[in-house]
Amino acid sequence: MRRLLTILWLGLKELRVLRADPVLLLLLAYTFSVAVYSVANGVKMEVRNAAIAVVDEDHSDLSRALRAALLPPQFRAAPLIAAREVAPALDAGRYVFVLQIPPRFEADLLARRPTGLAIDIDATAMAQAGNGSSYIQQIVRQEVAARLGGAAAPVELVARTRFNPNSVPEWFTAVMQVVNSITILSIILPGAALLREREHGTLEHLLAMPVSPAEILLAKIGANALVIVGAALLSLLLVVRGLLGVPLAGSLALFLLGTVLFQASVAALGVLLATATSSTGQFGLLALPALMLMMLLSGSMTPLESMPAWLQQAVQLSPSTQFVAFAQAVLYRGAGFDIVAPRLAALLGLGLLFLGAALLGLRRSLARVG
Repeated sequence: MRRLLTILWLGLKELRVLRADPVLLLLLAYTFSVAVYSVANGVKMEVRNAAIAVVDEDHSDLSRALRAALLPPQFRAAPLIAAREVAPALDAGRYVFVLQIPPRFEADLLARRPTGLAIDIDATAMAQAGNGSSYIQQIVRQEVAARLGGAAAPVELVARTRFNPNSVPEWFTAVMQVVNSITILSIILPGAALLREREHGTLEHLLAMPVSPAEILLAKIGANALVIVGAALLSLLLVVRGLLGVPLAGSLALFLLGTVLFQASVAALGVLLATATSSTGQFGLLALPALMLMMLLSGSMTPLESMPAWLQQAVQLSPSTQFVAFAQAVLYRGAGFDIVAPRLAALLGLGLLFLGAALLGLRRSLARVG
């Protein structure tokens, strides 16, 4: 009972210190509101308003139909340019795509003579280059088939898209940005709290009191978990569901349970990094690459399936990988406890491992201070 009261008292002290720090409060508010909203609306992986031009050397009904089929919102209005302007225009970055229609293109098609089109692509815009070229090829095939009067395919393919019927990218990016925000703050806040104690000299005061390193660690993690989990819940309700209109399919209570387990493991990692450094600047330099690896290799930005097989297995040891898969299952697909139980067990195991390592590092750090 005394230990619980000590942890509670230390946790309340952490909350009071956080409340008195306007910079961290501003960071907390920005990360779970403005950052989530701006990333969800600003980060587009699909083709939108791509700059395209057409070199029409055929001047036929089909070439005009091809140009007219390049419609918003995927493409901007396609101007006509000369063939000699293609290379300078791509070099200057004025267009991402240039569709070149050769002379007698329609006549050769109708006469069943070999012919073709050329698509010049600026692949520095990598995501738009790949998706946009697929769109253009599909448009060309449709227009050519319509002009030649092609028969309908004998088999009709009916696609049934589940969980995101209209493939709205904001549904994915909004939730994943909340997950990334939890990851960032779960490392920064506890680590910064420990370093603040050391730099202000209040860590020595704690050593003079009848408190153990485990109580200090649990108080710092618990207080920051309360703040971060509460802010994440408000972000999901007010920003993701409210402002962005993203449906949350699963149980928020189950999501919060997984968030607490994830936050504990990542916060322990933040404390461990803080014990290995002597200043806030060093902590930031050490935390930045750890955060980048955790987010880039977690599946929140790129699919795990696109990674090499050995890396897919290795990143399963990262709490962020387990949490991203858990969050996607609960919030996107409405998964229940029985489905995500293995992910929760993995988060619990990794959390205990990181807590043990953080406790060992904290004891060594306190021993050096003492």
